[in-house]
Amino acid sequence: MVPLSILDLVPVTEGSTPREALQRSLDLAQLAERLGYRRYWVAEHHNMVGIASAATSVVIGHLAAGTRTIRVGAGGIMLPNHSPLVIAEQFGTLESLFPGRIDLGLGRAPGTDPLTTRALRTNPAAADSFPDDVQELQALLAEVEEGQVIQAVPGAGLHVPLWILGSSLFGAQLAAALGLPFAFASHFAPASLDEALRLYRARFQPSEQLAKPYAMAGVNVVVADTDAEARRLFTTVQQAFTNLQRGTRGLGKPPIDDIDQYWTPAEALGASRMLTHSMVGAPDTVRDGLERFVAHTGVDELITVSMIYDHAARRRSCELLAACSTGP
Repeated sequence: MVPLSILDLVPVTEGSTPREALQRSLDLAQLAERLGYRRYWVAEHHNMVGIASAATSVVIGHLAAGTRTIRVGAGGIMLPNHSPLVIAEQFGTLESLFPGRIDLGLGRAPGTDPLTTRALRTNPAAADSFPDDVQELQALLAEVEEGQVIQAVPGAGLHVPLWILGSSLFGAQLAAALGLPFAFASHFAPASLDEALRLYRARFQPSEQLAKPYAMAGVNVVVADTDAEARRLFTTVQQAFTNLQRGTRGLGKPPIDDIDQYWTPAEALGASRMLTHSMVGAPDTVRDGLERFVAHTGVDELITVSMIYDHAARRRSCELLAACSTGP
């Protein structure tokens, strides 16, 4: 099995608070470190009551301070919301505090709705300059050149590893052109996965950071002792994606016994399409699914998303998944 990593949305569930969500995420990161996961990422989202990772660099510092060896980073920072200088300073600070452990994944979506984008003081056209902003950020994290007036302090010369995130062909082409590792969001946008990976590998240009293509893909994973229990736990995710289609957002919901009583046939079709790359079941079921996915895509690493309501069940899924990757 290829290396496994975790993308944590720091979910706030019904009956809990953002503080508790952040405490649970640290607990899970510590468990993932003990189990040998490669990296633990959190993502920038705004104005979402069910996600507590809006201040992404702050959350990364919280997680890195509570762990010792696992790589911690952003999956990702939505660069159009920020100036490259500010991000270089933030992640230069993180790299200075936790050397050799920080990843910086970059996306060009705002990570929120149009009204919140306005509240962030973000120009909707800022996404158009994403390639230039990525290169500016690279320059700020590189060695200072003679005569350079603007420097990231800390940040300059620290070469924090950059990743390009994407759910379409655009990110694949940019990652290839800049010679950066590429992470595809197939855990919610599976349609272009195969073509994006093909383009990335075909057009990859070696860089100072990366000599050959390195691709990671997102998958939803819920592992439990039985297939039936895993399917029940997965209804939390299915409810969330149903609500996304309804235009409603809220706290993470507890699992239910019959998802067909919750969604309409049209909603079921839409949610199931977004959740195409989901491995749900007992350990053998999930291992088989992951092995088929890796064989089909050829990805170098998997980043797993496990939106499970109960923290103890989420920990158990994390443990069973680690065993899947090393078991016979």
